[in-house]
Amino acid sequence: MIILYRLYIVIALCLFGALAATAQEQLQHQQAQWREKVPDWFEFIEPFKVINNIYYVGTRGLSSFLIVSMEGHILIDGGMSQNADQIVSNIKALGFDIKDVKILLNSHAHFDHSGGLKALKDMSGATFFASEGDRSALEGGFYLGFEDNPDYYTPPIRLDRVIDDNDTVTLGGVTLTAKLTPGHTRGCTSWTMTTEAGNKTYDILFFCGASVAGNKLVPEQYEGIVDDYRFTFEATRNWQPDILLVNHPFYFDMHKRRKRQIAGDPLAFVDKGAFKTLWQQLLNDFKKRLAEANRNSD
Repeated sequence: MIILYRLYIVIALCLFGALAATAQEQLQHQQAQWREKVPDWFEFIEPFKVINNIYYVGTRGLSSFLIVSMEGHILIDGGMSQNADQIVSNIKALGFDIKDVKILLNSHAHFDHSGGLKALKDMSGATFFASEGDRSALEGGFYLGFEDNPDYYTPPIRLDRVIDDNDTVTLGGVTLTAKLTPGHTRGCTSWTMTTEAGNKTYDILFFCGASVAGNKLVPEQYEGIVDDYRFTFEATRNWQPDILLVNHPFYFDMHKRRKRQIAGDPLAFVDKGAFKTLWQQLLNDFKKRLAEANRNSD
């Protein structure tokens, strides 16, 4: 009996090792594939202060933001699974410690923004907050609508707290408010906060995004996706943040603004019209893509 029990243990360990090896091989394949397609997702850039207590700690093509306080820090987005170590190094280069990150947030459950979250949570011990709409994809490690495609897989991460529209997250005097902006994913979540610089208060928007990108509108990527996009465009129609930050740098002209900042403009990222310009571009693209999808389905 003891021999059989030990045999079961050996078999189980072998199977676990095989599964772990397979998962690692999938991640290595994914890394090689996406490095070739979009190399700037992995390209290093010097981390920097955006304004006051908000820092950029991502790569050239994938944003991650660190919000610091005297009681610990908040980190938004984890990039690809292969980006986690770079984010940690960027945080350290700024004089902070990943172990002081107490809250971990996610804009949306796509592999290029949620892939590094599990490793970052393990390294920091942070509490992870995300929406119910993205919960299945985050905890299942898949891309909603492409559940069987391993190129989109991410290490599954368990939610510690589910947030809803207008819920707040507070740490050390910093309060972020969740704004559900579904469409790009079912639980796409934008975050707002205020910060001070030069005796003035600025409204900050960490926008989840509303691009169609690779989503299918007809037939629907997930049930209700078209209505979700329409909801988000209507809900955000009159938003006018002083500073727009997005999970892909090109959406807020980060590199151009950073050059201006280095040249001596401390408010290079302040632009009250930036969101409206992006909103209109995204709305126009959504309408165009939906019309094309409807025509092709006839």
